[in-house]
Amino acid sequence: MPKQPEDSTPQKPVADQLEIIATVDTYTTVLSAVVELMEAARHATARSINAIMTATYWEIGRRIVELEQRGESRAEYGKQIIERLAKDLGDRFGRGFQKTNLFQMRAFYLAYPYLEQALSPEALSPEIFQTLSGKFPLPWSHYVKLLSVKSPEARNFYETEALRGGWSVRQLSRQISTQYYERILLSRNKAAMLEQGIQSRPEEAVTPKEELKDPFVLEFLDLKDEYSENDLEEALIRHIESFLLELGGDFTFVGRQRRLRIGDQWFRVDLLFFHRRLRCLVIIDLKLGEFTYADAGQMHMYLNYAREHWTYPSENPPVGLVLCNRKNEAVAHYALEGLSHILAAEYQTALPDEKLLAAELERTRKVLESRLTDPN
Repeated sequence: MPKQPEDSTPQKPVADQLEIIATVDTYTTVLSAVVELMEAARHATARSINAIMTATYWEIGRRIVELEQRGESRAEYGKQIIERLAKDLGDRFGRGFQKTNLFQMRAFYLAYPYLEQALSPEALSPEIFQTLSGKFPLPWSHYVKLLSVKSPEARNFYETEALRGGWSVRQLSRQISTQYYERILLSRNKAAMLEQGIQSRPEEAVTPKEELKDPFVLEFLDLKDEYSENDLEEALIRHIESFLLELGGDFTFVGRQRRLRIGDQWFRVDLLFFHRRLRCLVIIDLKLGEFTYADAGQMHMYLNYAREHWTYPSENPPVGLVLCNRKNEAVAHYALEGLSHILAAEYQTALPDEKLLAAELERTRKVLESRLTDPN
């Protein structure tokens, strides 16, 4: 039997191999520790910001109530104060001081009037805010949800359970909307239901990044929010933006990922343009799934909001464009409801053809998907 040739590749000594393995294990341990440290630091940062924000908003609410009490005892007087504050504070600090927000701060103070120490510019120290965070241990977004609960007993229950169970704002919102408090009262086995209520769903978890990207935090710090967590969606939005701007001089870019707040819910408009010839805003919303009636209803809600809050008196009503894209199909649909027949016809003539937009969306999606699957 012929002799097998020996492997000429030099073998590392066993001691060297063990040293390499130990080095890899050490690096993995350090990496895990650093990741854990960063996650904890981000959580702590979000909690600190929220503690300061909540205490500040409580104090603003207290001062609004005191200002009202010094003036005329009329609801109209209080409304005038808030309207004036909203304008003056908005001009100075940007977002976060709309009338709705100020009314919530006022309601927050009235719902939680037990804080003894008022804030003053001289009192803004880490020690003071550490004390205040004990008074308001939940984030501001939680208190906004709690303010929607009219019963003080129910509100106190949800607050206690949110603290006990470490509920995210999504979990708190679900429990309130499903009347968890009322179901507990009617239940024969209350202990079992309380234990069940602690359990959260995977989709209700909030990451440190999401905590810092909370719209309330961004408003408080007056930071912009222009991001998308889906690479394909972000790429499609950017391409549609460029495509519309290249069609001619009619489209003027206004904003991307524009937030709007309706009640205590936040929504995001993918693209916002102004059409110079039509003298109207054009709202564009991209959906990666199939077009549904819910998409049309959401767009009409956006249009109603834009008509009331974003449109100037000299402009025409806004128009919406829903772009839906899924495998092997693309749909472009204009929302023209509420416009007169003449104005709607003018819009359809001036705006890009829906089939042209759908075809461009489909072509772009295929190109982008091929790049994402084969980056080389």
